[in-house]
Order: sequence, then C-alpha cells, then structure tokens
Amino acid sequence: MDKMSIFVSLTGLAVLLQACVLLAMYLAVRKSGQRMEELANDVKTKLMPTVVQAQEMITELRPQVETIVENLAETTTTLCSEVQRMDAAVNDTIDRARLQVIRADELMSRTLDRVEQTSDMVHKTVVSPVRQISALVQGISVGLEFLFGGRHRRNGGGREDRRPVPQDEMFI
Repeated sequence: MDKMSIFVSLTGLAVLLQACVLLAMYLAVRKSGQRMEELANDVKTKLMPTVVQAQEMITELRPQVETIVENLAETTTTLCSEVQRMDAAVNDTIDRARLQVIRADELMSRTLDRVEQTSDMVHKTVVSPVRQISALVQGISVGLEFLFGGRHRRNGGGREDRRPVPQDEMFI
C-alpha cells in the first residue's frame, strides 16, 4: 500500500469519526432541548401561577403601601416639629432656671451683705457703748473701792483686808 491510500483511509476514518461525534452532539443537544422544554413547561405550570398571584398581590397592596408611606412621611414631619417644640420648651425652662439661680445668688449676696452691715451696726451702736459704760462703771467701782479701802487702812485695816478685783469683772 502506498502512502496515498493510507492517507485517504486515515482521512476517511477521521471524517467518519467526526461524523459520529457530530451525531452524538446532535443527539445530546436534542436530548438537552427536550429537557429544557420540560423544565420550561414545569416553570410555566408551577411558577407562573405564583408569579401571577404575586403580581396581583402587589397590585392590590400598592395603594395600602402608598398610604403607609404617606402616613410615615406625615408622622416624621409631625415628630420633627414636636421635637423642635419640645427643644424650645426645654431651652426656655433651662434659661428660666438659670435666671432664677442668678436671682437667688444675688438675693443671698444682698442678704449676707445686710447681715454683715447689721452686725457691724449692732457692734458699733450696742456693744461698743456697753463696753464703754462697763469700763466707766468698773472705773467708778475701783475708785470707790480705793476710797473706801483707804479709810479702812487708816482705821487699822491692812492690805490683806482689801479684796482684789478679779480680771473677769473688768470686761464684759
């Protein structure tokens, strides 16, 4: 056999093999196509009613969802305005409380100043004159004691007869 016949027979064998592969591919694609059609039919029969129901539900629920969204928007707006109003009220209350604390502080300061002034005035008008009068009375009593004590000595009395003036009686 010559080379050409070997080459032709090999080429024929390759073409035959290629035809078998193409036939197998055709059969596999045809079988896959049938499976795809069955799957598409299953999807149509089982899934399509669910999709239709979901679409109907969405159609029915859409107005309710829109109402809910509108109510939520209104509620948010109302809530924001109420929070702003409450913030203003709280700030006003805090400002008033600060003002009252300032007023109370000023009142306490004035009261303490007046108590101090009154204390000084009482000291000047009552305590000082009482001390002066006490000192004057003390001086007069010491002078009288000295006078009466001096006669006692002439009459035979000694220094021991005189009583000493305690320090506590000199001042109030």
